[in-house]
Amino acid sequence: MPRLTVAQALVGFLSRQFSERDGRRQRLIPACFGIFGHGNVAGIGEALAGAGADLPYHLCRTEQGMVHTAAAYARMTDRLSTLACTTSIGPGATNLVTGAAGATINRLPVLLLPGDIFATRVANPVLQELEDPRSYDVSVTDALRPVSRYWDRINRPEQLPAALLAAMRVLTDPAETGAVTLALPQDVQAEAYDWPDELFAERVWHVPRPRADEAALARAAGIVRAARRPLVVAGGGVIYSGATGALRRFAEEHGVPVAESQAGTGALPHDHPLALGAVGVTGTTAANEIAAGADVVIGVGTRYSDFTTASGTLFGDGARFVNLNVTGFDAAKLSGTQVVGDARESLAALDEACAGWGTEPAYRQSVARLRERWTAVADAARHADPDAPPTQTAVIGAVNDAAGPRGVVVCAAGSMPGDLHRLWRSRDPKSYHVEYGYSCMGYEIAGGIGVKLAAPEREVFVLVGDGSYLMLPSELATAVAEGVKLVVVLVDNSGFASIGRLSESVGAHRLGTAYTDRAGAPLPVDLGANAASLGADLIRVSTMAQLRAALATTTAATRTTVVHVRTDRFQAGPDAGAWWDVPVAEVAGTTAGRAARAAYEAGRKSRRTHLRPA
Repeated sequence: MPRLTVAQALVGFLSRQFSERDGRRQRLIPACFGIFGHGNVAGIGEALAGAGADLPYHLCRTEQGMVHTAAAYARMTDRLSTLACTTSIGPGATNLVTGAAGATINRLPVLLLPGDIFATRVANPVLQELEDPRSYDVSVTDALRPVSRYWDRINRPEQLPAALLAAMRVLTDPAETGAVTLALPQDVQAEAYDWPDELFAERVWHVPRPRADEAALARAAGIVRAARRPLVVAGGGVIYSGATGALRRFAEEHGVPVAESQAGTGALPHDHPLALGAVGVTGTTAANEIAAGADVVIGVGTRYSDFTTASGTLFGDGARFVNLNVTGFDAAKLSGTQVVGDARESLAALDEACAGWGTEPAYRQSVARLRERWTAVADAARHADPDAPPTQTAVIGAVNDAAGPRGVVVCAAGSMPGDLHRLWRSRDPKSYHVEYGYSCMGYEIAGGIGVKLAAPEREVFVLVGDGSYLMLPSELATAVAEGVKLVVVLVDNSGFASIGRLSESVGAHRLGTAYTDRAGAPLPVDLGANAASLGADLIRVSTMAQLRAALATTTAATRTTVVHVRTDRFQAGPDAGAWWDVPVAEVAGTTAGRAARAAYEAGRKSRRTHLRPA
């Protein structure tokens, strides 16, 4: 029975955890990111220093950023592996909240190990202690409770083994996964204990592929076989479960078109004749027109966010829903017929149950016509003359071309995700990485590091607007320090493009959406110089020809390079015409405000309840 501190036992345990699915085994927690302070340096810091290669340590620059890195790593590995993140108490711990919320919303496993106040309370109040007058048991780490799928505080060494097993279970459960927090009081971290040998044995967590109930499959097949205008909505669950092959077989065998959520982009290759591309508020006209007329919607691994459903206005009143999902929570949405199980296994079973059934040729022809019409619109948006100033949509086209079939684009917030969803052409299910469940500004560079660490053989292109860049540029220094090569395309339009347009549409006159001084003059801010000061190579471009040349250069480079390109925030990409519910002031003193409210009332009337019994 080795005598180790709690922190040493924690690190030793984590270094021997593995996940396995379909016979493929990998480290569950291959590394730990962290920022040290008085709340974790003597405990976890000392333990990591002694662990060496058993659990490699990486220094990040912000606590929020390292959680984004861990979440991106988990997404890139289909949730079979993630990173640990350790912080001190106080702001180090509360800085985890944003990243934890994003991970949990996006159903991605991350392990958070914040320091905490003294369990013994002998030195209260310690530096950075909250001092809640209702109870001495409350600390700032309690802020992580609502954004964690599992949360525990280790007040005694004896509590550690059970908490560790519970944490690993949640991290490897595809139906329950998200942020996992183990709050570690600083005195307990350093306390020694005689641990059982079994705690440090290699442990393999087998990630299941639960099969759906046969009766549920039979009900679902009956609905699908009666459909004349079916549509598959593919979500992130298709990609996480490795179900892209099963989806393609189902679509081809039965002639069912496929539309994709943000997380599901790449579920079918963009040039497949049944691929309609993006659906919903950021969707294509082809996908949205088919969705509006669909009589059966087969949701596979989607959580049906408001962007996917256009705030409940996209699908027709008569549509029925068949939902294949590993969680009953998501499968039950929109009053759907629930098929609870692994996406790959459920699609294969549904395919077999629908043998001999297929859509009519006229329906497939209408899908082809709509695809062709949208492709022409997208082609026009993606390209510009070589000597022309870049537009945002043309930047996307150039990056897409440079990335090729295996490059990965990373993005998160602003107007870019909408244009990307419509215009990016994926041939690989891992080539599109847009965080749009939380749409967190600042995710992009930190997320790009996670993607590159998980797939070092791929080129990673980070597309980030100036507003999002200013939220978290410091992780450029992490990329440089760790030798993680990224291509960061910094699209600078001197303000917030998407919120500016939204502000104007709701009568708020673009308030607070431009980077100007109080007199309205542009700020003397040089974001390219800022990137260079953080250690990145810098290329400035002002034409499309220069942009394409820069991208060719960066692809061959070995260091992180920032390509700084200016665009016009007033230029918008093609619109799919879907509605998004953003409440508008019911009483306004301006004509624009009253018009915005009238448009809002009209849009709200098109919402459907989808309460038809399954």
